[in-house]
Amino acid sequence: MQYGAAAAEQAWTAYMPMPAMAAAAETAAERVERVASESAVVVFSVSSCCMCHAVKRLFCGLGVSPAVHELDLDPCGRDIERALSHLVGGGAAPVVPVVFIGGKLVGAMDRVMAAHINGSLVPLLKEAGALWL
Repeated sequence: MQYGAAAAEQAWTAYMPMPAMAAAAETAAERVERVASESAVVVFSVSSCCMCHAVKRLFCGLGVSPAVHELDLDPCGRDIERALSHLVGGGAAPVVPVVFIGGKLVGAMDRVMAAHINGSLVPLLKEAGALWL
């Protein structure tokens, strides 16, 4: 799978629906795990969420084209959001955005921004193959 210039040409707001037959066969947690491992950077988002937009813009500004999964456009979105909430130890705060890099959970907005500020985000993106420079 390539993550370079060809991937960068794709819109960062792309929605990748899953075939209905496969959706019925796997749990929301299994789907999160599978989807997170399919791309170098995966963002679980809600299209109307300003924090999700900020994370997508951050990656776009860094030259990364993440696979974005808009939960409000997915028929299984609520179940996936519950699974994500469980993964990040969710409470009353909104769960999204949730970011995976290299198939590993980075976390929600606070963790992504902390990694960006402390300088650990770019090396993580390079290690995952999302950046070359």
